[in-house]
Amino acid sequence: MTDKYVAAIDQGTTSSRCIIFNQNGAIVAADQREHRQIFPRPGWVEHDAAEIWAKTQAVVTGALERAGLRADELSAVGITNQRETTVLWDRATGKPVHNAVVWQDTRTAALCTELGGADGQDRFRDRTGLPLASYFSGPKAAWLLDNVPGLRRRAENGEIAFGTVDSWLIYNLTGGPVGGVHVTDVTNASRTMLMNIGTHEWDPSILAAMDVPAAMLPEIRSSAEVYGTCTGRLDGVPVAAALGDQQAAVFGQTCYGVGEAKNTYGTGSFLLLNTGTRPVPSESGLLTTVGYQIGGEAPVYCLEGSIAVTGALVQWFRDQLGIIAAADEIETLAASVADNGGAYIVPAFSGLFAPYWRGDARGVVTGLTRYVTKAHLARAVLEATSWQTREVVDAMYQDSGVRLTDLKVDGGMTANGLLMQHQADVLGVPVLRPVISETTCLGAAYAAGLATGVWRDQDELKTHWQRDTEWTPRMDEATREREHRNWRKAVERSFGWQEDETG
Repeated sequence: MTDKYVAAIDQGTTSSRCIIFNQNGAIVAADQREHRQIFPRPGWVEHDAAEIWAKTQAVVTGALERAGLRADELSAVGITNQRETTVLWDRATGKPVHNAVVWQDTRTAALCTELGGADGQDRFRDRTGLPLASYFSGPKAAWLLDNVPGLRRRAENGEIAFGTVDSWLIYNLTGGPVGGVHVTDVTNASRTMLMNIGTHEWDPSILAAMDVPAAMLPEIRSSAEVYGTCTGRLDGVPVAAALGDQQAAVFGQTCYGVGEAKNTYGTGSFLLLNTGTRPVPSESGLLTTVGYQIGGEAPVYCLEGSIAVTGALVQWFRDQLGIIAAADEIETLAASVADNGGAYIVPAFSGLFAPYWRGDARGVVTGLTRYVTKAHLARAVLEATSWQTREVVDAMYQDSGVRLTDLKVDGGMTANGLLMQHQADVLGVPVLRPVISETTCLGAAYAAGLATGVWRDQDELKTHWQRDTEWTPRMDEATREREHRNWRKAVERSFGWQEDETG
């Protein structure tokens, strides 16, 4: 049997890459290129969308060359992308009309406050699953329309296209101004704050409130279907999937059942829990989002919890305190003691996210005695990630009533076995790390392969998921709950430090 190949394009915040997978879900070849980060003013973050497209073409060429494959040997290409980053372009020329406004950009904070009015940040939450925040794409598009001369009139006339990065890439892959397809998938659409999460269509009342013309919006499609056919370097290859990066990781980790969850550990962490075919509203500061939709099947929803500081705490321990010289030294240092010696570190460097949402919180170290050494502090650094994850999991249970069955993990911190064992201990469920850690690209490839017959169904995909390491809980329930109480006390000590949140 001739092997089949699927390419995945992962357009991230700092770089673009292309990975080619075979039918077993194994990596055949990869290429990656960074792009510029543009900071016009404090709090503003932009990308050059034309540069992103050029780098995307380069990594596609690089991956094909490294694999020794021709484009016509690919069955499909799938897209995964940095979410919420907003691109506006001229339909006639295919050129961006402004730099892309990145998800990290905070220029729309005042606009979001204005939009909230008397209802505050929950004004659109019942329809979108999201709080009003500068994070999301809709207000970014509104800001561009209001601040780029002549743009609003042109958008109302249908001359301007809006899209998140998936839309920008699909448009260019399929011909750009010469027949390019203007679509987005339901996962990316659910992060714009313009889509009704119940109907999966653009919400007219929200478009009116934000003054975003419907004429500029892409068509919302499922996450796995053929959107169009590539021209150029990938001529003839179907573009057959699009998923936002965290949702793609859910799909690549094969979290297809209710109660299955994945956590990606990076500078911060993103935990998504599959809640099935019903959107679960959050009362605990979580986001309700679309996880994925395969063709004509019902969409699957997730609750998402973001943790601001996880890997960044290890960086602080290394760079600001100088206790370790390299990040991987922390495991050896922490493993030299049996426990944290009673010390806890709450990394509320800029406040606390879910489930507390306390902007007045600041980082604290508690429980110090003369007994505590740098090794105990190293252990407390790692345990802070586990406990913050536990807090998000508890919030997910409060919102959904869904119990976690296990936690699939990816990201750089999963190389730390001590941390992963403690994570299993405080959650009381197994923690599973896969053989292939590139779960974001794998998810995009899986979805594209499903749409084009490379794989039959999700059951087949689950057979490809291979466990590299499993950590099972060892901590007894009494110890777990005692340690959790101590962590909660430490968190409470972090409250109220920043009296003037603007300072």
